[in-house]
Amino acid sequence: MKTNTFLALSVLILIWSCKPAVEEIVDLDVQNWIYGSENCNENIDPPIQVVKYNSTTWILRQNKCTNYEAPFMFLFLGKEKALLMDTGATEEADIFPLYTTVKEIIDDWSEKNGKVELVVAHTHKHGDHYAADGQFKGKPNTMVVGLEVEDLKKTFNIANWPEEIVDFDLGDRIMNIIPIPGHQASSIAIYDPITKILLTGDSFYPGRLYVKDWGAFKQSIQRLVEFTTKNEISYILGNHIEMTRTAGVDYPMETMYQPEEHPLPLSIDQLNELAMALTALGDTPTREVHDSFIIYPID
Repeated sequence: MKTNTFLALSVLILIWSCKPAVEEIVDLDVQNWIYGSENCNENIDPPIQVVKYNSTTWILRQNKCTNYEAPFMFLFLGKEKALLMDTGATEEADIFPLYTTVKEIIDDWSEKNGKVELVVAHTHKHGDHYAADGQFKGKPNTMVVGLEVEDLKKTFNIANWPEEIVDFDLGDRIMNIIPIPGHQASSIAIYDPITKILLTGDSFYPGRLYVKDWGAFKQSIQRLVEFTTKNEISYILGNHIEMTRTAGVDYPMETMYQPEEHPLPLSIDQLNELAMALTALGDTPTREVHDSFIIYPID
């Protein structure tokens, strides 16, 4: 009984009743992210870490003590639309208040810049990236994009999936939508020409790169490589951190405490490293450990 009471109190501590505490980013390569606790009953970090990259770009991370996946989410603001990429791994708003957190940011923005429509999209169709969709569905001035390839083709006007890269205008802010199936059939990458940030979802991040469709994944990574040869890249950001700071060593699955995490950003050189490794492995799905990621085929 004491344990249950203490857990309930801990959950209450996690829940915000006011505006989120905002951190200002200096350098994403050295940004400190909340990384869980050895004992989550004693964790006092907010359920969502809110980091302001600049006045129109925000990075959010889910607390590992609410879900071990601790996914990152990204919010981009334009003059007409705001684009939220992913909604995290927890459905319940009382544990994971994503809608209210995002609404606070957008409301503050709108006071100075005018109202914008919120578009909620996803890097891919896995549960830890759309669990909180229900918090947004039916809300005013909000559209939640579907999770299937056909939904993406319709919303973003992609005629030739997956080869075609298209623009999505937020209002004086054009985002590039890049199909990258392989990890999952409806995986996409997002490029923001203003910040030069390239989002790669679960297809490329410091962790276990789970590959469902080997051939499609190889082609998608090559598509990303070709894109980086034609566009300036400041950071390549995935949705998780699973690697430690020790080369080639990952945290065990379902780890809820990661005090020595690898930095979130990966580089173009590391993307090229992945592409060359996939080419060398040929047509046989093969697990292979690299310093900052692990190629990890799944059935």
